[in-house]
Amino acid sequence: MTSLIRERFTDSPSIVFLMHRSKEGNGIVIKVALPALLAALALGTAACDAGGSGAANSPASSGPSVIAPGKPGEAAETLSAQDAQRRNVDEGPNSADVHYAQMMILHHRQALKMTELAPEQAQSVPVKRLAERISAAQGPEVEVMRGWLKQHGRSESPSGHAGHETMPGMASAAQLKSLRAARGTAFDDLFLKLMITHHQGAVTMATQVKSDGNDVQVEEMADDVIAQQTAEIGRMRRMR
Repeated sequence: MTSLIRERFTDSPSIVFLMHRSKEGNGIVIKVALPALLAALALGTAACDAGGSGAANSPASSGPSVIAPGKPGEAAETLSAQDAQRRNVDEGPNSADVHYAQMMILHHRQALKMTELAPEQAQSVPVKRLAERISAAQGPEVEVMRGWLKQHGRSESPSGHAGHETMPGMASAAQLKSLRAARGTAFDDLFLKLMITHHQGAVTMATQVKSDGNDVQVEEMADDVIAQQTAEIGRMRRMR
């Protein structure tokens, strides 16, 4: 006895399949209702034509959308392929990146001058060790920033009237003179006071370039400054 089963495809309800067992009983024979199949093919062709025309005129046809992360505190944005390509052209360093590298070299160099005094003038062993760590970290950082400026054809010296007085956290000439004259616990106390302020200024500068800059490497350098010097600020406060 032949068993007939009617099945429909979800996406093509007009196609009717007739399934029955073969005469031998060991297989299933599938027959397609031809009129329904022809009708479904006609509908599918029309749908493809309509869909293809719309896709050609849509913005998505020019490429996939790209999610561009925003700067700190800003939301991400969705860009078309063309906008993303134009945005990539602007990924080189801008004036904020260059200014940061130039000024941070000067900022680090002052810290290095301060740490040079610690081995002979500090009394506290923890202060001496702290000075060694600061020197070991900031010396190489200066060389990295010098190399970055050279790579991009920029001078190490800031342009205009930018200098020590424009940077947050920098010790004044009078403060440095007092530090050079101090010995023992007086040196320890003044060194920690000046270096905490110095580190806070560096964190401020690094945070600013993360907002205003455009270069990935500069952003990475700024992240290192923020992480390392924030930790050292906490350590120095506990030492006072």
